[in-house]
Amino acid sequence: MLLQKIEIYTDGSCHTQQCQGAWVAIVFIAGEKVILSGKELNTTHNRMELTAVIKAFEYIQQFNTKMPVIKVVTDSQYVTGLHARSGKFSTQNFITKKGTPISNADLVMKLLALTNALPVEFIKIKAHQKKTAVINYNIEADKLSRNIVRLAVKELKAL
Repeated sequence: MLLQKIEIYTDGSCHTQQCQGAWVAIVFIAGEKVILSGKELNTTHNRMELTAVIKAFEYIQQFNTKMPVIKVVTDSQYVTGLHARSGKFSTQNFITKKGTPISNADLVMKLLALTNALPVEFIKIKAHQKKTAVINYNIEADKLSRNIVRLAVKELKAL
């Protein structure tokens, strides 16, 4: 069975002082909307952006069907730029010129492995857009991820 269309809208957020982060992926498979989300302690914004895409890919892989091109819409230049740098990363064994692992090496390797296994098209959009008549699911993903972070920070402060 070939799935007709898969679209993924992702965002990640992080409270930099508390290092509390959250990620959201809104996945459309054949018109059905599924919202995936999570939170993590001791994290960064970029880790949450990567995690959102990875979790969405892992979710759609469970369907075990032939995949059409998967459209990933994100405001993260970090995420959309990884594929272009994948050859360099592989050649250098994910190590910087200074001899240390690249930032987020674990998630970068995982995401690149998934993008090599799936037919993916990344679309970079502007972050924090204003609401218009056209539905923009990245706005929804942004609001959801920021709300999860706010609640998590409140929980931490209440401890």
